[in-house]
Amino acid sequence: MKIKKGFVLRDVCGEKVIVGESVETINFNHLISLNATAAWLWCKAEEQVDFTVDSLVEALCGTYDVERERATADVTRILSQWKEIGVIE
Repeated sequence: MKIKKGFVLRDVCGEKVIVGESVETINFNHLISLNATAAWLWCKAEEQVDFTVDSLVEALCGTYDVERERATADVTRILSQWKEIGVIE
């Protein structure tokens, strides 16, 4: 998977949000607010460029004290949401 071109994570009034900043995202009329863990996952996805559920789970489990089963469920859920709203492909 990849983050679609033009979507970036920004700090807006102390909140982490995904915004569209390019011509390709001109019709994107949402600000997606992320909690701290989701924002961390977004940053890891940006670093990896071409990421998978497993690669993000590995990163999450390697950094935080979380069970692999829980991490897999959480990463799968957030990636599904991001795919549904069209910020990843």
